[in-house]
Parts: sequence; structure tokens; C-alpha cells
Amino acid sequence: MSGRVVYLDGKQAQLAELPLKGGGQAAVFPVEGDHGTVVKLYREPPGPDQERRLARMLTMSPLAARPTDQSQPPELAWPTAIARGAEGEFLGYAMHRFGEPEHVQLVGLFTRTQRLRLFPERADWRFLLGVSWNLAFMTARMHHDHLVIGDFSSSNVVVDGNGFVTFLDCDSIAFTDAVTGEPFPCLMHTTDYSSPERQSGAPATRASDDFALAVLVYQLLTAGNHPFGGVPHESTSESTVKDNIAASCSYVVRPELVTIPRGTVDPSVLPPELLTLARAAFGPGVHAPAARPPAEAWLRALDRERARMRICPHRPLHTYGSHLATCPWCTRAALTGHDVFNGPAPVPLPPPPPAPVTQDVPVGGGRFGAVKVAVLLIVVLVLIVFLVGRQGQ
Repeated sequence: MSGRVVYLDGKQAQLAELPLKGGGQAAVFPVEGDHGTVVKLYREPPGPDQERRLARMLTMSPLAARPTDQSQPPELAWPTAIARGAEGEFLGYAMHRFGEPEHVQLVGLFTRTQRLRLFPERADWRFLLGVSWNLAFMTARMHHDHLVIGDFSSSNVVVDGNGFVTFLDCDSIAFTDAVTGEPFPCLMHTTDYSSPERQSGAPATRASDDFALAVLVYQLLTAGNHPFGGVPHESTSESTVKDNIAASCSYVVRPELVTIPRGTVDPSVLPPELLTLARAAFGPGVHAPAARPPAEAWLRALDRERARMRICPHRPLHTYGSHLATCPWCTRAALTGHDVFNGPAPVPLPPPPPAPVTQDVPVGGGRFGAVKVAVLLIVVLVLIVFLVGRQGQ
């Protein structure tokens, strides 16, 4: 069954009945007959500010001056048309479609099962390092173009099979209109990636983007571990990631203060330069935005590490930082029985039981086992006794 009809630049478009995804404020619907386009419809009638924001975004071409490889997808799911109803009312906007199997949400890289399903034979630590580099590059590039991502999270970024990233939900990006000078702030945020000032209601800034970037890079390089996970020892109730961020309580900086979740990857898997950046972001940088490493710092450090990482000689999906003398993933698998990057190892077949060892004794030109020889001797003795008895009769 078809869904509602909308008008994109005056042209009628039939939407599917069921959305591809939905959130608290909007839902995204595919366009029937057009696999490459989706329409985001707001659940509540958006105000004139949002309509004006989208109208101004349609006049912009962010990142257009940057040359990209032909295999690289668009870096931003930028609006392509305003969606209106039959009476001309503002409903939402259209954008290019980025979905499975070509693109998956970044959060899909945070678990082994998903990594192996989505990126078989590719999603090793080297791949995650490359995705981190692309994420840092895009953040730095957007800041250079005076754009602030704002609602920066693992659900608002998708990645393709080559590790290229694309930012979704661009209608919440903060910018100042170069023509009119009107600022369009971003008040949307995702708590697990929000700095304390964002949680308090402050608008997005480059520094708040840098905080979210640090969390995402750390998660990628530790195969999904959030740096503010765990429960503080002094907590009287179940603590959330949001609470730990607000309290500046990260096991990456102060592990002695936190009951660390079982199975957490040790922060030492990060090369020293990257770990130093993480500890700056999750320590003094939590409440001091100026102390957070900018995207450019992450980009430079990630670039250096990409050129010198190591490959494990024993397991094909084990790659790791150049600072480590031995493979941390093999060590972890040996200690826990859980391999972060490989599927379950095939169970080896049990060796065949050894053949019974017997001493061969030569008898009459043939070779018989010891048991056979004993039986033959008994038969001979019985025969002798029988013959002696016959002679005595």
C-alpha cells in the first residue's frame, strides 16, 4: 500500500507507507519509483525558522570545492528539495538515500557480530583506523567551511565498504548564512556524545563537535567501548554515560574511580599519541572546551599511525598499533576466549586414537602377536596331554 503524496519542487512524489527510520521529531520515507531519494517528514509542523533554514541550505554547496574520488559517495546528505503538501504547506525535505547494504550506521562497527556481517574480511583495526581518519578529516573540513555538525553521533554518520563516511540529518547543522548574516544554531544533540555545556542547553560549537569526535574515535579504536562507560565507585545509583560525562568520570583518565564493565578493551591499545589526545578530551577537556584537542590534531595523529601500524602474522584480521610488541587481540583471545575481530575459530578434529602397542614374536616363519602365541602354546599342551593319556590306556 502506498503512503502519502508530497510535492518536491512542485513535482508529485509518492512515498512508501512505512518509514525507513523514525525518531522523536521526524521519520524518513523512501520515494516509490526512485531508489536514490528519501523524504524526511517532521512529525510536528515545523516553524518558519526551519523552513527558512532549509531554503537557505538549498542555495549552498558545502564541500563542493574539494576534489573527491569517483568511488566516494557524497559526504553530506544535504537537502535537495523542500517537501510540501497539496496546499503548499511545509512538511520536510528530500535528500539522497544512504542505506544498507551500501552504507551502514557507524554504530554497526561497534560489535564483532555486526562488523563480520557488514564488512567480512575487512573490518579489522586498520579499517577502523581509516574510518577514524575519515571522520576526523570530515569534521575538520566542515569546521573550515564554517559548519558545525551539532548532533554528532554514531547514528547520524554512515560508512561504506571503503570506509568513507557521510553525515546524515544535515538539517540540524549549525551555520551562518553568508548572504543575510542570519545564524542558524543547532540545539539538537545525542546525550552519549554531548559535552556538559550541550547537556545544559548551550548551542553547538566546534568545541562540542571536537568532544563528540573524540568519543567516536575512541569507540572505533577500541571496537565499541564508550570512554565514559562503567559505574563510579561513589555512585549510589545506576550511573549513565550522560551522568559520567557531566561528572567528568572516565576510566580512560581515572580508572581507579570506576567499576569498569567486563570485557572492556584496555585503553593501552591506543598508540601513545592518540591516547594522550583521548585523555585530554576526557579529562580537562570535559569542562574546559578550549582544552579539547581539535579535529586537526586527531587527523595528524591518525595519519601518522596509519603509516606504521602492524599486522599480526597469525590471524588475518589482527592489526594493531606500532607501539605494541605483540598482538593485543591474540593476547586478549587467549585470556578471555573472545576474539574481538575474527569469527569463532574452527574446532579442530580430535586426533585418531593411537594403535595398541604389541610385541611381535616370530614363530614358524610367520609373525604373530603375543596373544596369538599364548593361545597356540595352550593348544599344543592340551594336545600333548591328550596323547599321553591315550598311551597309558
